Amino acid sequence: MVSPKHVCVIGAGVSGLAAAKAFATRGHRVTIVERSTDLGGVWEPARSYPEVQTQSPKDLYRYTDRAMPEAYPEWPTGPQVHAYLTDYARGFGLDRMLRLGTSVAGMERRTDGKPGWSLALSNSGGATSKEDFDFVAVCTGQFNEPRGLDCAGQDDFLAQGGQILHSSKYNDPALAKGRRVVVLGGSKSATDIAVNAVKSGAREVTIVMRERIWRIPYFIGGLVNFKRILYIRAQEDMFPGWGASAMARLTHRIAAPLVWANWRGLESLLKVQLKLKRCNMVPKERIEDGVNCSVPIATPGFYPMVADGRIKAVFGSFDHYEGNSIVMSGGERIAADVAVLAIGYKLGVPFLPGAYQAKLVDADGQYRLYRLIANPDLPELGFVGFNSSFCTVLCADLAANWLVRYADGQLARQPTTQQMRDSIEMMLHFKRVERPAASVYGGLCIAPYHYRHFDELMADIGAKEQKRGGLAGRFLPPDADAYAKFLASAPEYRAA
Repeated sequence: MVSPKHVCVIGAGVSGLAAAKAFATRGHRVTIVERSTDLGGVWEPARSYPEVQTQSPKDLYRYTDRAMPEAYPEWPTGPQVHAYLTDYARGFGLDRMLRLGTSVAGMERRTDGKPGWSLALSNSGGATSKEDFDFVAVCTGQFNEPRGLDCAGQDDFLAQGGQILHSSKYNDPALAKGRRVVVLGGSKSATDIAVNAVKSGAREVTIVMRERIWRIPYFIGGLVNFKRILYIRAQEDMFPGWGASAMARLTHRIAAPLVWANWRGLESLLKVQLKLKRCNMVPKERIEDGVNCSVPIATPGFYPMVADGRIKAVFGSFDHYEGNSIVMSGGERIAADVAVLAIGYKLGVPFLPGAYQAKLVDADGQYRLYRLIANPDLPELGFVGFNSSFCTVLCADLAANWLVRYADGQLARQPTTQQMRDSIEMMLHFKRVERPAASVYGGLCIAPYHYRHFDELMADIGAKEQKRGGLAGRFLPPDADAYAKFLASAPEYRAA
């Protein structure tokens, strides 16, 4: 018998909606708290920059129980994704669980002797109240708090009429028209904004990056959708995984020359297709050594604009502002009217007490999460959407279905505390020693091991069907409809 719980879901983005749906479906009472005035997280219109679109194709960027509309393009726009999430929330009654304009000021263990947490909730008017919950799902994800950058001289730069803003605040193309725009960062948002600034009539556009990195075009070779190359199990198997047996390691060594040739071929193709040599943007790192969640999609038009000088690429970082210029770490001066900081977001759970944060995050920033979802030393608490990937919505969906069963003690492979700790230590060693690229974003990235991660979750859940076989299982990208069937094959239950 599973007792109904009052569950607090923190965040109403992709992950929060997935968690709310999973817990409500199992018979729990759910409250979603969202500090903004709208749902959607990064897809909330107020946080979206012009012409934003997904990095993942629409059949990968969806929940298992609702496809995106057929009329949507292969890579949906920001407004389309927001409309999809809004429709999802209304369709499953999640909108009735929402408390918008409500932020979590703090949390502590309940003092009434019952398991769970007491949350200090603040509304938009500043009033704070405390409320007890039996379980808390943290769904704030990795794109929650914009990262700032303070440099000497910025006050004078602003006083002279200059503007400094985070990429999440670049939501009006008029900001660029007739002005000198400098974008700091190498992510897709940085290249998207640089291209948009050119299209919007900027006087000059400069992008500043620390280093040259590999970017993947939507169509590799101009013909093949990248999902059919980089999202398949066959390609994933070319990367050594965690906990590999001696036989698996031997097999990988034997296949190493073929694997090496595969990656060198892809690099050569990208150099030609994107004209990397002409743009002076050939990365030093081997492509396979850096595949993780920070590998961006190539913004259409970006490399041609760099090649013909419409976008100037500078390598380094901001050192300080001087008058109406930005001085780079190497001494180069760039005249600027607008500085856009496309430098990402802060990782963290600031409302969690310090003693518990120490159990969650190691000194080097690596998160201690079993399956990237739960920590054995943080009872009645779980994390959805922290298992970042190239198919974020599907990852959050599966994590939410895993978490509710974990919370209810209904996993087919319900782990013991010791099993969780041992697995966490093994994974931390893998990320720190065996594959350093896996340590980005606090180690909260499953790419390129999508299938490996999904296989573990399906086995834990107890799905009778866990993966596709044959050629489809080897050479097709993850399929949300297939995972809906796998989830449906797991033992059924409901809190009562």
